[in-house]
Amino acid sequence: MKFHSVKELLELTKNEGKKISDIMIEMEMEQSERSREEIVNQMRNSLHVMKGAIERGLTEDIRSRSGLTGGDGKKLNQYLEKGQYLSGSTIIEAVSKAVATSEVNAAMGTIVATPTAGSVGVLPGSLFAVAEKLEASEDDMVNALFTAGAIGLVIANNAFISGAAGGCQAEIGSATAMAAAAVVEMAGGTPTQSTEALGIALKNMLGLTCDPVAGLVEVPCVKRNAMGAANALIAADMALAGITSVIPPDEVIEAMYHIGCSLPISLKETSLGGLAATPTAKELELKIFGPKWNK
Repeated sequence: MKFHSVKELLELTKNEGKKISDIMIEMEMEQSERSREEIVNQMRNSLHVMKGAIERGLTEDIRSRSGLTGGDGKKLNQYLEKGQYLSGSTIIEAVSKAVATSEVNAAMGTIVATPTAGSVGVLPGSLFAVAEKLEASEDDMVNALFTAGAIGLVIANNAFISGAAGGCQAEIGSATAMAAAAVVEMAGGTPTQSTEALGIALKNMLGLTCDPVAGLVEVPCVKRNAMGAANALIAADMALAGITSVIPPDEVIEAMYHIGCSLPISLKETSLGGLAATPTAKELELKIFGPKWNK
C-alpha cells in the first residue's frame, strides 16, 4: 500500500473504506515490517512527549538561553483562565499550547518534531485543544497523529518541510496543513474534508519566509507556531462546514514547491533578510553573540 499524492491517498481511503489514519498505519506496517501494535505504541509515546512539553511550557518558568523567548505560553494560559479573551476559547487554548511547546523547544527541552523543531507547536497545540473540546480518547488522538503523518509525507515527497529549502511556508505551512487535516478526522470529518482543510490551511501560508533572528529558532518562530495553530483550526472548521479549496490540495502543494524555489537565499533560514535583517534583530544578535559574530 503506497501513495505519493493527496489524490492517491483519497483513492485508497475510498477503495478500502478506511480513514486516512488507517491507511497510514497499514503502509507503515508494510514498509517497516512491524506489527500494528508496535507502530501504534510508538506513536502513542510521541503523543505523551507532546503532552509533557505542553505541560512544561504552561506551568514552568521556561526561558531560552538567549533570553529571546519564554513565558508567553504561560501568559496566554493565564489570560484564557480569566475568560475575557476576544477570540474563542478553543483557539486561545490551541495557541497557548502551541506557544508553550515551541518555547520548550527553544529552551532545549524534549519535543516531537512535527514536521520540524521550528514548527513543533502547531500540531500538538491544535490537537490537544480540540481533543479536550471533543472529549476525544487517547486512541483518537493517536489516530489523528497518523493522519497528520500521512499529510506530512505527501508534502515532503512533493515539496519540502525544511525552512532552509523552501522558507517558513515549508515548516509552519506544512505543520498547519497536517494539523488541520488531523483535527478534521478527530472531529468526525471525512477523508475528503481532511484534505480540503489541508488545502485551505496551506494556501494561507504560501510565501512565508524563514528569517530567524540571530539564526535561532525563536523569533519569529514561536509566534508563527501560534498563528499556525489558529489557522489550522479555522481551516478545519471551514472544511467541516462543507467549504472546499478551489485549488486542489495537490496543486496547492505544488505551488508551495515552486514558490519555495523562487524565494531568495536571504529568506531561507540564512538570517540575511526579512525580520532577521531589521535593526532590532541586529542589535539582539550582537547582544547574544558579541561583536565577533557580526564580522
